[in-house]
Amino acid sequence: MEITNVTEYEAIAKQKLPKMVFDYYASGAEDQWTLQENRNAFSRILFRPRILIDVSKIDMTTTVLGFKISMPIMIAPTAMQKMAHPEGEYATARAASAAGTIMTLSSWATSSVEEVASTGPGIRFFQLYVYKDRNVVAQLVRRAERAGFKAIALTVDTPRLGRREADIKNRFTLPPFLTLKNFEGLDLGKMDKADDSGLASYVAGQIDRTLSWKDVKWLQTITTLPILVKGVLTAEDARIAVQSGAAGIIVSNHGARQLDYVPATISALEEVVKAAAGRVPVFLDGGVRRGTDVFKALALGASGIFIGRPVVFSLAAEGEAGIRKVLQMLRDEFELTMALSGCCSLKEITRDHIVTEWDQPRTQPVALPRL
Repeated sequence: MEITNVTEYEAIAKQKLPKMVFDYYASGAEDQWTLQENRNAFSRILFRPRILIDVSKIDMTTTVLGFKISMPIMIAPTAMQKMAHPEGEYATARAASAAGTIMTLSSWATSSVEEVASTGPGIRFFQLYVYKDRNVVAQLVRRAERAGFKAIALTVDTPRLGRREADIKNRFTLPPFLTLKNFEGLDLGKMDKADDSGLASYVAGQIDRTLSWKDVKWLQTITTLPILVKGVLTAEDARIAVQSGAAGIIVSNHGARQLDYVPATISALEEVVKAAAGRVPVFLDGGVRRGTDVFKALALGASGIFIGRPVVFSLAAEGEAGIRKVLQMLRDEFELTMALSGCCSLKEITRDHIVTEWDQPRTQPVALPRL
């Protein structure tokens, strides 16, 4: 069967992967309300297309932290990709590079920063979890710098792991033939079996619950790399992020895997964009499955979006070729959406191109004259 959209890869991944692995990638926290809402919220935003505009040439290029990329569609950090496919993060890195876009490598990758760098040129960011042992953190950041990574995406929504009931039921743990490659030499690369989720136990043991804004400042003392704060959902935190020296903000609810009943990221986006007030770029992560979703995010003020699950599902289904196809399909759909909305470049995408459920009616109803 020919695959014609990004969503179709999920069912193929479900067939191919062991239940424990598929459930780990696919599930969200608790009732999974936010998991559904991350998708559903996009469907409540409608277009106001402009017509009779010359759209014969469309430019989707943009810059992120000064790096030129082919489109505002980037790869989010997703953990343990070798569970999906033997090539794991290597395949993802090559696909991102071929598409001319950015890959973010997870701290909990099954390939190291050095291994990913060895795949060839490419613009790569490194997602960071802050461990209790700050020497581990400093070492990891230095390794990412040396391997040519261009930014740190600091995950700030995980002082504890969210309650992912599928992982508890499945007694999730990293398969024995894999390790968290970045921590292999530090005796932190293995995950023990546990009575619930092995990952939850690992996080409880290793990740620092005292993490606070002062640590964002501390991180700037140990690296010159720009820091993106990943996991902001409110205007209040957006303002503090800017004051704390963040180079950018990623509006993210961790793929709905942390606190359930937070809003969809597309619903939280505009509040954060307004609070950032153009001082730093704001990106969106979560729920993007269509080119139309990308356009909606940009219309609400995002500088770009990140995709997570579509990457691991397409990786499971078809390896590197699957990820390439996902990036190409999203690119093609986004280009078509721009054309049909009357936009030739990203700067032409405005708030007026969409209408959301929270907008006031644009025009007052006109009283028709009585005949």
